Amino acid sequence: MTDIEQYAIAYSTQENSLLAKINRETHLEVLKPRMLSGHLQGRLLAMISQLIKPNYILEIGSFTGYSALCLAEGLQKNGELHTIEGNEELETRLKKYFNESNFATQIHLHIGQAQNIITNIDKKWDLVFIDADKENYGLYYEKIFEKINIGGVILADNVWWDGKLIDKNAKDKKTEAIRAFNEKIKNDTRIEKVFLPLRDGLFLIRKIKEQ
Repeated sequence: MTDIEQYAIAYSTQENSLLAKINRETHLEVLKPRMLSGHLQGRLLAMISQLIKPNYILEIGSFTGYSALCLAEGLQKNGELHTIEGNEELETRLKKYFNESNFATQIHLHIGQAQNIITNIDKKWDLVFIDADKENYGLYYEKIFEKINIGGVILADNVWWDGKLIDKNAKDKKTEAIRAFNEKIKNDTRIEKVFLPLRDGLFLIRKIKEQ
């Protein structure tokens, strides 16, 4: 963790006890714990959600549930958060954490292939968080775009990709997929967008028109 990130965390709202527990247990018990959104990004996700006050949130890529619980903080009283996770081994852990939260009745967990599940959920989204398999970011974006309300917000994580995007020698599939996704967002005239250099890069996108 960099000095600036440590300072930022110290001067930001602290994570609650459940989030701290998920953070700790993920690092102790789960492979690739750096996939967790973590304290600083989690507070940003919560703040954005609280400002939007969404009725319906979609998360693509649950991991251990930290980001879902942050996003849920802004839900309307009768709102719903639908989160999709492709790794069925995380299902028990996710259900446990969600049931311990204040949002147990509002969070709907879907286990399986995101591209199929997205199509089958009949909702109009106010807020979408994309943090799943990088090769399919562009596909997920196109699948959800028509289901997002005008003024709705999309957040896409890991769009800096450890700086590989500006490394001309980095040509693996994931890097090339993120490059292509970033170019798609840059050139899309249906949206407003800001690239935030937070952690591994976060695209903040607002839909302003259908076409």
